[in-house]
Amino acid sequence: MKKIFVTSKLPGNAVDSLKKDFDVEIFDKHELPTKIEVQEGAKDAIAILSTVSNQIDKDIIDTCPNLIIISNFGVGFENIDVPYATEKRIYVTNTPGVLTETTADLAWALMFGVARRVVEGDSVVRKGQFKRWDPSFLLGMDVFGKTLGIYGLGRIGSAVGRRARGFNMRVIYVNKSRRLEAEEEIGCDFVDFPTLLGESDFLVITAPLTESTRGRFGLDEFKKMKRNSILINIARGPIVREKELVQALKKKVIWGAGLDVYENEPEVEKDLLGLDNVVLLPHLGSASFETRERMTEMAVENAKLALNGKVPVNLVNREVLKHRN
Repeated sequence: MKKIFVTSKLPGNAVDSLKKDFDVEIFDKHELPTKIEVQEGAKDAIAILSTVSNQIDKDIIDTCPNLIIISNFGVGFENIDVPYATEKRIYVTNTPGVLTETTADLAWALMFGVARRVVEGDSVVRKGQFKRWDPSFLLGMDVFGKTLGIYGLGRIGSAVGRRARGFNMRVIYVNKSRRLEAEEEIGCDFVDFPTLLGESDFLVITAPLTESTRGRFGLDEFKKMKRNSILINIARGPIVREKELVQALKKKVIWGAGLDVYENEPEVEKDLLGLDNVVLLPHLGSASFETRERMTEMAVENAKLALNGKVPVNLVNREVLKHRN
């Protein structure tokens, strides 16, 4: 039987459906597989089911002469050398769309968590420090009626914006191109980057990682934001320069931040760990039972289509079709 290598145990039972027709090897250790372990596991494989934490580079691709598809579990695919995979006539797929609403929910969880100091309050209670109600204790920021800025108005950014209607918020956004349909649906305004920085009470980053977005938010940008503003990043860590974010938070250049992703993930800038005005999550954007199981189903379906000689639905390197014809 031809082999499929799965780099991590995935939620749900969809992977089991592959076992009838293929030899499925799952790397089921708790730790992330090393590059050598991926090479060893995938060397005879016709398909790799990877996660965004696995770097599938040229070396790994060269180890797999029979590879037909790299089916990535996640909407992102920066972890894969897509141009080289395309050159080698290998399909690359992702799992978009299904995680949109779940990830937007998490953005709002972070907004409320930072604004209303939820984590700090929880810690006070757990430590037995809640002795009495105090009118000046752990004061936070209102969400209702504020200005929500969105950096990147794609699927997730639009979903974040739709939720703002229930909180009577003004919504402004920056995107590489104007989104007229989204403006009508959400009631948001297209602005330039300086306006986004200067007028947002909450600034949520939902843009993809590109050369133009990498390192886009640093100390110079934070200084142009309101001193009582809150930065939320649910997109990609390298869009924010973490060391400079630490400076901004320590010096109260901005009021707070909520992060689900990190510049050198899974490493976190150590000075962030000691700050009370930042909420830190371990990349939980799509982490609901329903969403993660559906992501597995999509990743498996992408693989099945490719291995049955069909074009996968969620193909990210459509130019590979030219090489395969």
